[in-house]
Amino acid sequence: MTFDHRLPVPIGVFDSGVGGLSVLRAIRQELPREPVIYLADQSHVPYGPRPLEEVQSFSEGITRYLLAEGAKLVVVACNTASAAALHHLRQVFPPIPFVGMEPAVKPAAECTKTGVVGVLATPATFQGALYASVIERFANGVTVLQHTCPGLVSQIEDGWLDAPKTRAILEEALRPMLEQGIDTVVLGCTHYPFVIPLIQEIVGPAVRVIDPAPAVARQVRRLLEAYDLCSPDPQAGIVHYRTTGDPAQLQALLPRLIGEAGTVAHVCWVGDVLER
Repeated sequence: MTFDHRLPVPIGVFDSGVGGLSVLRAIRQELPREPVIYLADQSHVPYGPRPLEEVQSFSEGITRYLLAEGAKLVVVACNTASAAALHHLRQVFPPIPFVGMEPAVKPAAECTKTGVVGVLATPATFQGALYASVIERFANGVTVLQHTCPGLVSQIEDGWLDAPKTRAILEEALRPMLEQGIDTVVLGCTHYPFVIPLIQEIVGPAVRVIDPAPAVARQVRRLLEAYDLCSPDPQAGIVHYRTTGDPAQLQALLPRLIGEAGTVAHVCWVGDVLER
């Protein structure tokens, strides 16, 4: 890859919706100088219940859009898309560095004292080969309890972070896990860090909640340094937001979710291609 290092070349970040903003927030903290294009495919949210082949197609189309916009590295800030498409994307775009999401089962298995951990994720993540591989490699001797939290992504997309329905979804997922002795909860969907305060209220201070976003941001830094792609411009760290859904809705949520305002532009699908 060659880029004109005099220009602010962005990192591309995408998700089905607002969940990837939890990863963007961590990237902004780790790499405040880096310009970013964030794309939310909100016309297709949630990805979780969709067939893996369909999510793979969306992910390839979004990646082509981000690369056409000049992205030097692509963050698949979505566990479902990572499970469905990360291997495929690396094959289709071999020169491009990708960073994906992997359920943080390894640190959970290493830190659990009770030997019982809970994983909250979407159906597609649980069905994917990536999750199965993580369990096989790192969960030996550990009981892993799973729940798909139906409806939780939609609640977060609508900004209902502490609504009674949101609490009820989490209570249904977490109470049985607590009864079985979990001391660690893995967040296997990038939307879920936005309800960490509510999760912690339910599970109490003795249960550790693992947000993978900071580790993903550190991996982005490592790859940028390895490929010599770090931005040389201290003023370049601007985020350009795109959505295939309602720009006004996403724009209104930005300050609440990540503490930053931003202007959101609309992009639309024309067949398998994203266009502004």
